[in-house]
Amino acid sequence: MSGETTAGALTRLPGLLAKEKPTVVVIALGGNDALRGLTPAQVQGNLEKMVQASQKAGARVLLLGIDVPPNYGPAYRQRLAAAYKALATQYKLPLLPFLLEGVALQPGMMQADGLHPTAQAQPKVLDNVWPLLRPLL
Repeated sequence: MSGETTAGALTRLPGLLAKEKPTVVVIALGGNDALRGLTPAQVQGNLEKMVQASQKAGARVLLLGIDVPPNYGPAYRQRLAAAYKALATQYKLPLLPFLLEGVALQPGMMQADGLHPTAQAQPKVLDNVWPLLRPLL
């Protein structure tokens, strides 16, 4: 969902897990949290609860990391990246450190908002995700 946050997803996740009974859960959240000024620790806490709930429901989890623009500062960016890495290590998750690698800075690959990929970018996003997703299927 456009505009989704980790807190919003965490609220909906238990019902979705119960209803859909997924075998794989792909978590690709955190960017909107950063835009709203949440700390990396807050993002990590919400993501961790989602990972725990998903694994408790029997699903394998793929974690897709995000990056933020340089104006957030190197310390924030490093702490955010470290949060994803820590979760992947602790919960033995496959991690794609940056979902939009090879997309975010490429002309024509991002929508006018500069945050979301275009339809043209989707094959590259698939190339990024598929090697980690396929073994989980």
